[in-house]
Amino acid sequence: MARKVTVIGGGIVGLAVARSLVQRGAQVTVLEKEARWGAHQTGHNSNVVHAGLYYKPGSLKARMSVAGNRSMVEYAQANGVPVEVCGKLVVATSEAELPALEVLAQRAEANGVPAKMITQGQAREYEPEVAAVAALRVESTGIIDFPAVCAAIVRELETAGADLRLSTPALGIRTSERGTVEVATGGAIVRSDALVNCAGLHSDRVARMAGFSPKARIVPFRGEYYELRPDRSHLVKGLIYPVPDPTLPFLGVHLTRMLDGSVHAGPNAVLALRREGYRWGDLSVADLLETARFPGTWRLARKYAFPVGYEEVRRSLSKRRFAASLAKLVPAVGEDDLVRSGAGVRAQALLPDGSLVDDFLVEQGHRQVHVLNAPSPAATSALEIGNHLAELLFTTM
Repeated sequence: MARKVTVIGGGIVGLAVARSLVQRGAQVTVLEKEARWGAHQTGHNSNVVHAGLYYKPGSLKARMSVAGNRSMVEYAQANGVPVEVCGKLVVATSEAELPALEVLAQRAEANGVPAKMITQGQAREYEPEVAAVAALRVESTGIIDFPAVCAAIVRELETAGADLRLSTPALGIRTSERGTVEVATGGAIVRSDALVNCAGLHSDRVARMAGFSPKARIVPFRGEYYELRPDRSHLVKGLIYPVPDPTLPFLGVHLTRMLDGSVHAGPNAVLALRREGYRWGDLSVADLLETARFPGTWRLARKYAFPVGYEEVRRSLSKRRFAASLAKLVPAVGEDDLVRSGAGVRAQALLPDGSLVDDFLVEQGHRQVHVLNAPSPAATSALEIGNHLAELLFTTM
């Protein structure tokens, strides 16, 4: 008899896990609390297929991003999903950034990412307006429509007979005396042999609901975007990234030409005032209290509130400051060139000691697998994560 598995969360990772489970013969039910698939992190990111150069060699992020870059592009091409492998530049804007750029080039080589150091003149052949003393050219980076990937996976799951339920939140979870996992949804009890938690911004809460004690807490960080005005989009030909701060999990504001020709700028990183806080006015007292009561929050604040957090907030509130950050990469970009766009919220896992979880974090128990940290490049790596989790789950049953 086929094993029954419930997947909580209908973002790209949850759907990819369901796909991998179905391919292994499982009967799968996917529960998504929103009225559409990929409503949160999947639907609010920069739609970049990452190459895998940033991540520690041997880490899950490194291995799955490099493999995921290939599998995601192949999947898109096979399923009619728009994708373009356009490459990108990571640019050093001063001599002081050259050592960090060299380290990034070494990490790319260690991870098997096709990348090469290029001169200022060579960088301007790709991006005539860029300010760079040198750059790292990364060939395998691409742009894609991740919501369209979700739609393609949903079609696969429907054809395979999976039970897909939108507008169906998980309200309670327990394991029966027979070992069956029971999920209360308000309208019904969903019974299965096992559970996979891919709830993203609520993954730690779902884990606790299931009787698990996750070591990390989700702290939401909002990333805000602008777009270049259409008449200024010619300033950027592809993807331009800064040299990232190696002590932070964020890549810094960057410029991305999208599939439709528009150019997105961002994101920054500020603490969101609720788990799904896409604007400063999105406030949840309960969410804030939960964040404030977690010891790791205050330890993180002591490390990063000044000057990093302070500057991020100032940039969030000032288009002029946001434009100035972009002008370090492309000096021709000015405040009047920017139009406010959307925002995303990153589900960042935080440990009690105040350290940010850098790698993907998966914890498992008997008949349960919980994905407790899957920020970028999770969308790029989704098909690889799906296969990994399906294999993990079957070892618990």
